[in-house]
This record gives sequence, structure tokens and C-alpha cells, in this order.
Amino acid sequence: MRHRSKVNHLGRTASHRTALERNLANALIAHERIITTLPKAKNVKPFIERMVTLSKEPTVHNRRLAFSRLRDKDAVSKLFAVLGPRFKSRPGGYCRILKLAKPRLGDNGSRAILEFVERTPKEVEAPTTEAAAEPAEEAKPKKATKKKAKAETSA
Repeated sequence: MRHRSKVNHLGRTASHRTALERNLANALIAHERIITTLPKAKNVKPFIERMVTLSKEPTVHNRRLAFSRLRDKDAVSKLFAVLGPRFKSRPGGYCRILKLAKPRLGDNGSRAILEFVERTPKEVEAPTTEAAAEPAEEAKPKKATKKKAKAETSA
């Protein structure tokens, strides 16, 4: 019987599942958007939402709890410095899962985007196509043709 066993095991042992959850959560905190399979995204979403809820109140105890679950100093510092203040006024629902149309190559697994609802805007905008094309043209010196080179050497 499957009474009270709601967790999706994802075909892994408990330690492997814990490591997978930590790695996905650390990647999501670092990049604020990841592409993974749909079952993995559904599995890690409650975990990351609990971490964001912890980070809304920056106490030493909450930092230690977050570190004990994430095991990454950089992720914990970004969680408490950036994500906690960003979602301070939001009561919950910090992540969303967007299903992708194309399945994964190889095993045909359904893919999904797991991202934070509010994301950090890009600090430096990409240069326009015109500005990017001009320096490339100036950097390339013009090549002399063989006929021109022979005419200059013989003259």
C-alpha cells in the first residue's frame, strides 16, 4: 500500500535525491532561471520556496538553517542579500514552472523552465547590432590581392 507516501522518488535513492534537490536549488538561486525536466522542477519548487521564506527574515538562525540545507555559501549569501528583500512583501508563490513544448532529446522527457516570479534585470544591456558591426569592420585590415602584390614588387 502507498499510504502517506506522496514524495516522488524520481528513480533515485534518498541521498541522490537530496543532492539533486540541493544542486537544482543552488543553480536556481545563482541563475534565477533553469531548464530541467518537469518532475524535477515540481520536486524542487517547494524546497526553494521554503528557502526564500527563510531568507525573508535575516537572522543568524535562518542563515544556518538555509546553509544546512543548501551547503553553498554563495547561494546562501545571495538568498539573504538579494532574494529575501525582493520577496519581502510577497506572501508566497516565489517560483513558477513553465512547460516547454519540445521534449528532451534522447529520452523524450518533458522539459520545463523553473524561474523566480520577479527576476533581476540585466545590469549591462547588449549593444545594438549597428554598434556591434562597426568595430568588427574597422578591426579587419583589408587583404592585398596577389595581382596587386606582384605589381608593387615588380615596380
